[in-house]
Amino acid sequence: MQRRNFLLSAAAIAGGLALSACGGSDSTTSTGASGSAAPAADGDTLIVYTNSNADGRAEWVTEQAKAAGMTIKIVGQGGGDTTNKLKAEKANPVADVVFGLNNMYFEDLVANDLVDKYEPNWSGEVDKTFASKDGYYWPIVKQGIVLVHDAKLTGANAPSDWTDLWTKPEFKGKYEVPTGLGGATTQLMFAGILTRYKDEGGDLGVSDEGWKQIEAYFANGSPAVQDKDMYARIAAGEVIGGQMWTSGILSREKQYNVKTTIVKPSAGVPFAVEQIALVKGTKRADLAKKFIDWFGSAEVQGDFAAKFDSAPVNKGAVAKANKDAVALVDGLTPQEIDWTFAQQNMPEWVEKVDADAERAGTV
Repeated sequence: MQRRNFLLSAAAIAGGLALSACGGSDSTTSTGASGSAAPAADGDTLIVYTNSNADGRAEWVTEQAKAAGMTIKIVGQGGGDTTNKLKAEKANPVADVVFGLNNMYFEDLVANDLVDKYEPNWSGEVDKTFASKDGYYWPIVKQGIVLVHDAKLTGANAPSDWTDLWTKPEFKGKYEVPTGLGGATTQLMFAGILTRYKDEGGDLGVSDEGWKQIEAYFANGSPAVQDKDMYARIAAGEVIGGQMWTSGILSREKQYNVKTTIVKPSAGVPFAVEQIALVKGTKRADLAKKFIDWFGSAEVQGDFAAKFDSAPVNKGAVAKANKDAVALVDGLTPQEIDWTFAQQNMPEWVEKVDADAERAGTV
């Protein structure tokens, strides 16, 4: 584990809730602006924050919006980082719309009075159980956050749960682990493991056994390589697999000519339902609402799903979606996770992981 990266993540998370599900992406690329700098914009340019910007998504959305008569600038970064950025800008909002974050992050935004209620014109086309009960955010994409491995591993030779990675000698050092916790995918995976060991009397609500498990996960993995996709590492035989969001699987299998298998633990897998919302305090509210109505529509979500192998929530978009991509999600059992518990404890969890890793000498 790289201590510097974890300290940066912990500081970013702790500074936002203090501070505080998948899409999409943990990428820091963006269109029209960097992930860390506030983009300049005129009155007719919409600023959109998202963690669903990787693999050409930012460019596609920007181009399609332009064709629909809207000029937008996308700022893309990890889900936790996006949440923290909105908090830091609360007194002087830069963004107009935020999308791609999961319920855990959006509940944090609601609690911090950072998004406004707005019911899009397609609200009747989605399952409202996925949306904010008070109408602050609305669902667009379903994602499973999964463990994948090289399909060449089968039966007893393949992991059947996350815990196999660090408890079975044949997998030690052969699975990829993240080097930072600022991204939504990583934090959802992290929550999926730690909440299995929920203990009201334990440190930060987690039992001693739970902390031993998460420490072993990082200590026995192969750190992610900057600018090298995990699937490239699988194809090269460097690792057997690691964490992935479902909409990223099919395109990577094709790109790197490698087949992977999704692990389906008996506990289920964390699910991220990506949402969209109006940023409170925007000076371009009418344009922001127009964008939300457009982007979440059956037509646009259908095209987005077909292009990026996502599973849309909008019922009218499913017909256009890649059937294999939808089947990947529909074939998964959601893990039961107390997201309020996870959201409230995530900043301290990140800091503890870093401190424990330093003491254990695994940094």
